[in-house]
Amino acid sequence: MRKLLLGFLVVALISAVFYLRFHHAKKLPPETVYAGNRQITLWNTTAQIRSPVTAVNFGERLDVLNRYGDEVQVRTAAGIIGWASAGDVLSSEIWRNVRELDERTGSLPVEAHGHTRVISNLHLAAGRDTLRIRQLNKDVAVDLFERQPMAVPGPKAAAAPAKEEEGGQAPAQETAEPRKEDWWLIRANLPDKTSESGWMLGRFVALDIPAPLPDYASAAGMHIAAWFELNRVPDSSGAAKPQYLVVGNRGGESQACDFTLLRVFTWGAQRQRYETAYVESDVCGKLPVTLTPPKGVGGDVTFAFQDLSNGAPEKRLYRMHQTIVRRVRLGGDLPAERKRKR
Repeated sequence: MRKLLLGFLVVALISAVFYLRFHHAKKLPPETVYAGNRQITLWNTTAQIRSPVTAVNFGERLDVLNRYGDEVQVRTAAGIIGWASAGDVLSSEIWRNVRELDERTGSLPVEAHGHTRVISNLHLAAGRDTLRIRQLNKDVAVDLFERQPMAVPGPKAAAAPAKEEEGGQAPAQETAEPRKEDWWLIRANLPDKTSESGWMLGRFVALDIPAPLPDYASAAGMHIAAWFELNRVPDSSGAAKPQYLVVGNRGGESQACDFTLLRVFTWGAQRQRYETAYVESDVCGKLPVTLTPPKGVGGDVTFAFQDLSNGAPEKRLYRMHQTIVRRVRLGGDLPAERKRKR
């Protein structure tokens, strides 16, 4: 009888321990993820035959309830539960990086404006193999900030055994320079008045270059990379005409320099048309170009950028007075050309 009672007490004690451990343990909060596409559909099951439960928009917060293969079960803020592809949601860490990227573009100067040519992917970093944040529709307005050339990923060639020459050494194999393509850090200005930042393939962006700059650049054989309004002057009717700095290059994309050419176009009061006031074709410029705005209509303006022509970054500073543009000696107000004549 005593053995039976002792056994009962042991079983009761073990049961009490398990009850306290699993029923009164502190519950951890559910994992949080965020919708990572323009709009994702939540389904009632992971089976092939399934029905949509609801749709959630980009950036909506979701609580993870379960995972099964490449599917994740989530709960929306409204309490709706459904299944989504794991590739359509972003982790809390990635979402934090997305928000930090958006904050970063908020502090950078805009180098150009444009719009998406086609449905385009927005990436967390430059490159085709980087994480995709979301898709953008065609004709979404974008602001451009930074350019970065990236190698185009190609098919991996099968490794063939090297045929050794006499002397026991394998012949040297020539490696072709990988083809590169331009990626731009952009901010998409969405129709719902929100914005999202990320990296986009450059050829998916059409620049909204103000007229008549494309005609002037085309006549000079110049591919425009960015443009800047320096100041404004009145025309014969009294309307304000912007005067521009335009930077670009003569080739296509993926050059080491962001731009190799710069032109300043000013409004000619006598002929009432734009004229080329300054030309420079021997730079290896790096964006951004920083401007010091004029104090009044037609006032003096300065602009500067980093030049990589000598291998190391060197600041170049220019000043425009009326229609005269001169490079400025750093540390003083005298033009560099005047210094060389002494």
